[in-house]
Amino acid sequence: MPYVDGFIVAVPKKNLKAYAKLSRKAGRIWREHGALDYREWVADDVKPGKLTSFPQSVKLKTGETVVFAWITYKSRAQRDRINAKVMADKRLKMSLDAMPFDAKRMIYGGFANLVTV
Repeated sequence: MPYVDGFIVAVPKKNLKAYAKLSRKAGRIWREHGALDYREWVADDVKPGKLTSFPQSVKLKTGETVVFAWITYKSRAQRDRINAKVMADKRLKMSLDAMPFDAKRMIYGGFANLVTV
């Protein structure tokens, strides 16, 4: 059964080009280790809500935008194996300060398939 890791991050607009470069590199590494798909999307029609919203979820600040992403795997077991390899991959090692986004405000988690149409 397919399995997905989902992510939401706040990225300073001035860092969007650097973030995209890092994402392309990360995507290639995830795919190399066996992920089926790696996608990242930048906010285009995302407004603050009254109670909840994408901007509120990451405590969006002035000059930032929301990025929504997912990585698809064949199964949860495959995801766990792939993520262990990716986390050990030296090509992705960088300090939190060097990242082009605030990793402390990143929201992420694994999701099992509920509906396929």
